[in-house]
Amino acid sequence: MAVDDVDGTLAAMGPRLRAAREHHGTTLTRVSCATGISTSTLSRIETGRRKPTLEVLLQLSKEYGVSLDELAGTAPVPTAEPRATAPLSFGDDKVVLPLTRYVGGLHAHKHVLPALEDPPARPRQVSHDGYEWLCVLYGRLWLALGDQDLILTPGDVAEFDTRTPHGVANTSPGGPVEYLVMFGPQGERPRPRTPPTAGRASRRTDRAQAGWEEQP
Repeated sequence: MAVDDVDGTLAAMGPRLRAAREHHGTTLTRVSCATGISTSTLSRIETGRRKPTLEVLLQLSKEYGVSLDELAGTAPVPTAEPRATAPLSFGDDKVVLPLTRYVGGLHAHKHVLPALEDPPARPRQVSHDGYEWLCVLYGRLWLALGDQDLILTPGDVAEFDTRTPHGVANTSPGGPVEYLVMFGPQGERPRPRTPPTAGRASRRTDRAQAGWEEQP
């Protein structure tokens, strides 16, 4: 494997491990207790500030019930063309496709949440170091940010300090939701070079339904 391919694979490990942990429904503290890996090491790996060792990957793979191939992005993926960085998919749940191939600085990745048959519960919230910029591409995304509940539709953007508890859910009746994430593990954020324009404000929603019955 070429050096660039190795760097790209390692760069993609952070968001994949984070997605695997969140899908597993656990926290860094619980993973640390179960594996003996310090929470600071786990946090630095998830945010791209540290490259995981094989021993660590084996432990986390076993803890999350995810294969090394999935974490490395080398599991077979049905696609018409070869893909440089394969997405990590959890069956019928969230798919994460890393878009950057380097370690450090801003990370970019695309998330897809599948369609749901029933209205979702309020998203489970997590918090960690960093800063996140999120843009919805398709569908309706429920963003639970602290004590706020926001419904984001295509073109809506949210940015926040990830030390604020946050979580997302699909609130598109009968369809998926796709969104882009740019994440700065050490607080890095996009730097606008043009004046901002007035845009559509994100809408608050009732926590019970989160706009499930509201049509775009």
